Amino acid sequence: MSEGTSIKINYDTPKDVNSKIPSETVVIPILNTPIYPGMIAPVVMSEEKYTSELDDYVSKVGYIALNLIKYREEELEDRDSDEEESEDEKGKKFNPDLEFSGDVFEDESDTKIKAKDLYRVGVICKIVKKLKLPDGSVNLLVHGLKRYRAKKFVSDPKLIIAKPEVYDDILNHDEELDAYTRSVINQVKKLSEINPYFNEEMKLAMLNSPSPGSLADLVAFSLSLDLLEAQDFVETLVVKKRFAKLLVYLRREKDVADIQKKITDEVNDKVNKYQREYYLKEQLKIIRGELGLDDDDKSKEVKRIQAELESRDIPEDVLKVAREELERLQSIPETSPEYNVTRTYLNWIVDLPWDKSSETEIDINEAEKILNKDHYGLEKAKQRILEFLAVRKIKSDYDGTILCLAGPPGVGKTSMGQSIAKALGRKFYRFSLGGMRDEAEIKGHRKTYVGAMPGKLLQALKRVEVNNPVIMLDEIDKLGQSYQGDPASALLEVLDPEQNKTFIDNYLDVPFDLSKVLFIATANYVGEIPEALLDRMELISLSGYTLEEKIMIANKWVIPKQLKKHGITKTDFQLKTTVLKKLIHDYAREAGVRSLEQIIAKLCRIAVLEKVKSKSRKKKKFNPELKDIEKHLGPKRFSSEKLEKSLTPGVVTGLAWTAYGGDILQVESIPLVGKGFKLTGQLGDVMNESANLAYSYVKSILQDETKVVKKVKQKKKEEEEREDFLASHEVHLHLPAGATPKDGPSAGITMALALYSLANNKKIRSTLGMTGELSLTGKVLPVGGIKEKVLAAKRAGLKEIILPFSNKKDLKEVPERHRKGLKFYPVKHFDEVLKIAFPRIKR
Repeated sequence: MSEGTSIKINYDTPKDVNSKIPSETVVIPILNTPIYPGMIAPVVMSEEKYTSELDDYVSKVGYIALNLIKYREEELEDRDSDEEESEDEKGKKFNPDLEFSGDVFEDESDTKIKAKDLYRVGVICKIVKKLKLPDGSVNLLVHGLKRYRAKKFVSDPKLIIAKPEVYDDILNHDEELDAYTRSVINQVKKLSEINPYFNEEMKLAMLNSPSPGSLADLVAFSLSLDLLEAQDFVETLVVKKRFAKLLVYLRREKDVADIQKKITDEVNDKVNKYQREYYLKEQLKIIRGELGLDDDDKSKEVKRIQAELESRDIPEDVLKVAREELERLQSIPETSPEYNVTRTYLNWIVDLPWDKSSETEIDINEAEKILNKDHYGLEKAKQRILEFLAVRKIKSDYDGTILCLAGPPGVGKTSMGQSIAKALGRKFYRFSLGGMRDEAEIKGHRKTYVGAMPGKLLQALKRVEVNNPVIMLDEIDKLGQSYQGDPASALLEVLDPEQNKTFIDNYLDVPFDLSKVLFIATANYVGEIPEALLDRMELISLSGYTLEEKIMIANKWVIPKQLKKHGITKTDFQLKTTVLKKLIHDYAREAGVRSLEQIIAKLCRIAVLEKVKSKSRKKKKFNPELKDIEKHLGPKRFSSEKLEKSLTPGVVTGLAWTAYGGDILQVESIPLVGKGFKLTGQLGDVMNESANLAYSYVKSILQDETKVVKKVKQKKKEEEEREDFLASHEVHLHLPAGATPKDGPSAGITMALALYSLANNKKIRSTLGMTGELSLTGKVLPVGGIKEKVLAAKRAGLKEIILPFSNKKDLKEVPERHRKGLKFYPVKHFDEVLKIAFPRIKR
C-alpha cells in the first residue's frame, strides 16, 4: 500500500448481515492484496471485464465475492497445457499483475480466469457505489463483510458464481487475547517511527477498531504480505492465531525497516561528509589565496606536473595530450575517482624517460675483456656480439636485428646479456615472458579500467630512467596464448625496428620511441618460437660446454663463488680434476653448469658441517676421493650407454642429442613370426614417421636386390630367405631406454641400417656410429647437434662416424682435440652408408 492512502473502516456492520448475504454470489478474481472484512476500498474493472452480465448481476444482487488467484504468472502460462485451445485463444497469455493505486485493484488481462485458478476462501463484499469512469472502466466501491468459503461453483459460461458458506471470527475474550492485542499495538507504534506506511490516520483507525479481529485485519492490510501469507491470513478464523502470525510479520517488517534506515543513514553520512569536506576545502582555498599562503595539495600537484612538462623535451603530440589532461585535472574535485585516474596518467607521462639516455662510449677491447672475464668458451657467440658492438660504435643509430641467444638451460644466456649491457655502459633490465598469456602485459590496459597500468616495457623504462637500456626478454619460447590475447603478436611491433619507433601502449595511447632500446631475447628451444617473431631476430646459438670447458669454469668461477658464499677458503676445500670429471659425467651432464654449481654447493655445505663438527682446530682439508662421491651425493644420476665389443645383426649404434648434451643410442631390431612392423621406445610422431619411412625404403632396396638376383639366376638359399624376409616376417624395432621420450628425424639412417642388417643377417662394427635424416628416395639430410654428438661418440669410444654431407661444415665447431682419433664419413645417399657399413658387399 502506497504512502498517504486512506483506509476506511465501517464500524456499523449490521448484526444480521449473514441473513442478507445471497445464496449465490459472483466471484471477482484479485491478486496480491485482499480486502479484509470491515474495510471499504474501490475495485476498478476494465470495460472488457465488466460485462453486461456482470452489470446486471451487480445491479440486481448488490453483493460480490473477492478471491485471490492462486497461480503465479509462470504457473498460469502452463496451467491448461493438457487442454486444447481454440484458434481464437491460441497465443493469448494471462498477465496476472493487477495495477494497484491506493486501494484500487485493476485487472487488464485478456485471459479468462477459471474457478480452479482461485482460492476457495475469500471475502464477501457489499457494493456501496458504482461509478463509470471516462475511459470506459467501472469503479466499484465495496465494503468487506465476512470471510467465506465457496462450497461449490455454479456452472456459468460468462461469470464465476459460487455458493458461499459464511464464517464469523472465533473470538475468546481472555488475558491472552488482551496481551496479543497490546503487543500488536506496541509493535505498530514502534514501526510507525521508521515506517511511513503506519501514519497517524492508521494508528487512529487501530485504536477505534470495533473488535480484535478488525484490528488484526487492518494491520495485515498495511503489511507487505506475499500471496501465500495473505491467503493464509484470510483463512485464519481464530483471532489469537491471527495475532500470533501478525507479531511474526511485524517483527520481520521491523528488521527490514531497521536495515533500510541504517543504509539510508550511512549514505546520508557519506554524502554530508563529502559535501562538508568540499565546502571547507573551497573556503580554505579562498582564505589561503587572501592571505597569500601556500597552495593546497591539488594546486601543488598541478604546478609540479606543469613544470615537469615544460622543462622536459617531450614530443609535441604527447605534450598536447598531457596539457589537455592537465586542464581536465584542474576541473575535477579531489574527491572524485576520476581525479586519481587522471593524476596517475599524467605522472606516468612525466616519469617516462622521453629525453634521458645513457652516455655511452663503446670500447671494443674493453668489451672483449668483459666478455672473456665473465664467460669461458662460447667463442662464436662472443665474436658475433663484438661484431654487433663494433657496428654500434661506428654508427650509433644502427637499427640492427634484435639478438636472440638460444641454448640449453645454464649455458650463460642471461649473464651474457648482462655482460653486453656492461660492455655498452648501459642499464640492464630483465623480465621473463615464460607463461605470459595476456597481451596487456606487453601493451598495457586501457586507462578506463580500474587498476590499469602500462605494459612491462614502459614499466621497465620508468625503472631504469633512460630510454636506451638493454632489455632482456627471457624465455621468449615459453609465451602462452589464451582468450585474453596473444602476447607473441604484441611483441611483433616491439621487435620490429620499423615499427617500434612509434610504439603505442594501450594505457598512454601516445607513441613512444623504442628504437634506442637494445632488445636481447633468450630461448631454450628455437622450434617453440613463433615464426613471425623468429624472423625479426638474429639467432646466436650457445650449444653448451665441453667437459674441459666445464672443468675450467668450475675451477675459475663456480668453486671460488661457492667458497665465498659458504664462508670457507681454499685451505678448507679442494676438488681434484678427476673428481670434477666424475661429478660432471655422473651428476651434471647437462649442457650448462647450473647443476654442477648446485652439486659443488652441496659439497661446500658438507665441508662446512664437517668443519663445525670437528673439535680439533687443525681440521684436514675437505678433499673427497672418487670413492667418496656416492657417499656424499648418492647414486649417480646418469649412466652412459656402454659400447659393446660385438653387435648382433639388427643392432646399430646411433648418435643422439639431448638437453644434457650428446649420447649414444643402440637401435635394436629382431624378427618375429608373422607380418608387420612394430615400434617401441616411447617415440614421438616425427620419429615414428622416420622409422616407417626407413622400413619402406629398406623394403624397396631389398626388392630391387632380389630382382637382380633372379636375373643372374643365383638360387642360393641365403638369397631366397632374404627375398621374402620383410614380407614373411614381423619386425620389432626398439630404441632403449623405454622410459625416455624420443623424437626427431636424426635416427633415420640408423634405423634403416638396423633393418638392412637384420634382413641380411650381417653384423655392424661396434666402433661405428651414425646420425642423419633419411628421405624416401634414400637421400641423407642434415641434422642438428653435431658438436654434442661427436663429443658423445668420443666419450663412448667410437672410432668412425657417419654424418650427412651437409653437416661437414659443422665439424669446425668441434675442437681439434675432440676430433682427434675419429674418422668421419660425410655421405649424401644411403648407398654410401651401406658401402661403409658392409665394405665386402658389392652393390
